Parts: sequence; structure tokens; C-alpha cells
Amino acid sequence: MKHYDRVALIGLGLIASSMAHAIRAGGLAGEIWGHARSAETRATALEIGLVDRVFETAAEAVAGADLVVLCVPVGAMAAIAAEIAPHLAPGATVTDVGSVKQAVIEAVAPHMPAHVQFIPSHPLAGTEHSGPRSGFATLFVNRWWLVTPLEGNDPAAVARLKGFLAAMGANVEEMEVTRHDLVLAVVSHTPHLIAYTMVGVADHLRRVTHDEVIKYSASGFRDFTRIAASDPTMWRDVFLTNKEATLDILGRFTEELFMLQRAIRMGDGEMLFDYFTRTRAIRRGIIEAGQDTAAPDFGRSPPAETK
Repeated sequence: MKHYDRVALIGLGLIASSMAHAIRAGGLAGEIWGHARSAETRATALEIGLVDRVFETAAEAVAGADLVVLCVPVGAMAAIAAEIAPHLAPGATVTDVGSVKQAVIEAVAPHMPAHVQFIPSHPLAGTEHSGPRSGFATLFVNRWWLVTPLEGNDPAAVARLKGFLAAMGANVEEMEVTRHDLVLAVVSHTPHLIAYTMVGVADHLRRVTHDEVIKYSASGFRDFTRIAASDPTMWRDVFLTNKEATLDILGRFTEELFMLQRAIRMGDGEMLFDYFTRTRAIRRGIIEAGQDTAAPDFGRSPPAETK
């Protein structure tokens, strides 16, 4: 079922390419236009059929689109918004896929003309891969896609966008902006920072132990640090723009870590057992809720035919 006549994807990485595949699979749009800064990415997008047309500038890509999706790092949002604003069609909806919402709103909203609807959103889906070849149509299936409408948004435009996201398989829910940024600091931003840190520690030890830390990495290090392979530009921008919430959760994490350090130092096996039992139950709850699998690849690899 077609939800929009023309969708413009600004940025053609994992999320945009997965959206393109899902749109194609469901017949959700009449046309897909795209923009990427890299000529190589633009050529690849055409070669593999992600988009019907691809443009060197974002301004060209949004012309005539009734849905524009900003799939660029948070730090690039303001410049893109300023570029496309004069070229947006009356009645168009603009959304984004940024992992931070308050900073995106502050970057984008001031540039949006009165004749368009800017409705921020964020898919809680992804892999550690990036680029136009990394996407697959089922990335969003049974994953949450949070929508954070702004005051003054047209309810019909919000409903239309939510229907489109749901048609790609997502579980769509509205959330207040500040709460979104705090929740994501817990479930995404801080875990990524900790994973990057652990890889940094391992890199230091690797130099000391002649590569043994990397050579003998078993499932614990391998699985825990999978997300540290994620796009560094995106994560740099996330931490700089969701600073307060991330620092708050990091402080709480540090307090928990000190508590565990004390238990280990004091030989408090009962406390450690109780703590690990409680936290294991939370992990099992994530799997039971259908938001992950127990598979070694976390269920996030694309189907074999799309690799």
C-alpha cells in the first residue's frame, strides 16, 4: 500500500538503505530519491537499486517529495536543514532517524518553513555495519520506532507517518523528547561508550601481551564489544549532543561498578550471586519481549540473500 508518492532519503547508510529495501518490498512509495555526499555511495545506490534517482545535493533530492527523511549524523542536521528548507514542497513531512532528539530539534526546527511538518523520530534498530550495501528490508521488523511530535504538528501528518513506519514492520510509539534522550542514554548511548572503552583497554593490553587479548578473545569480549564497530562519526555526535543524560547514566554506572568492586574485594559472593541473578533476568526479559535473540549474532545479521 502506497503511503507517499515520493520519499527522499538524505544520507544513504544502514538506516536509509534498509528503509529503501522495506519501501520497495511493501510498495510504500511511488518513488525513492536519494542524496549522499560521496560519489561512490551515489553510484552504489543506483547500482543496487536503492533509489530511483540520486543527487549530488540534498536540495535537489527533496524537490517534490512528500516525505523527507534525514539520515545523516546529528552534527550535520543543521546544515542539511538549512540547505533543503527553500526546496521543500508545501505539505511535505520531514522526519529524521537521529539517536538524540532535543539536539536534532534545535538544529532542524528553526529552518523548517511553515508549510511543512517536521516530526522527529528514531528507529531503535541497527547493526554495526554501515554504508548503502549494509541495509536489508527486515531491519525494522518488531523493533521500536519512537516518534516525538512537536507542538503544533498536524495530527493527520503524524498519523500518516506512524502508519508508514508501521508498514515497514516497526512497533511505533510516541514519546516525549526529554524522556527519549534519557531512555536512550540508558539503553544505547552509555552501552556504546562502555564498549568503546573496553576495546580501548584491550588495545592497551594487546600491546603489553603481544596480541594475546585479541588472539584469544572468546564470546564475552567478542559479543560485548560488537557495537564498538559502529560508525564513529555518528557516535561522536551522539555523545556531544546528549551530554547531560549520558553523563548522568555514566555516573550511575560508576556507582554500580564501585559496588561490585567492593563485593569482589570483600569476597561477598552472596551479593554477587544476587546481583547477577537479577540482571540475568532483565536480559532474558529482553529476549522474551522479542527485542533480541539468544543467537551469537544477536539476530541482527541480514538474511543470507541480502548479504
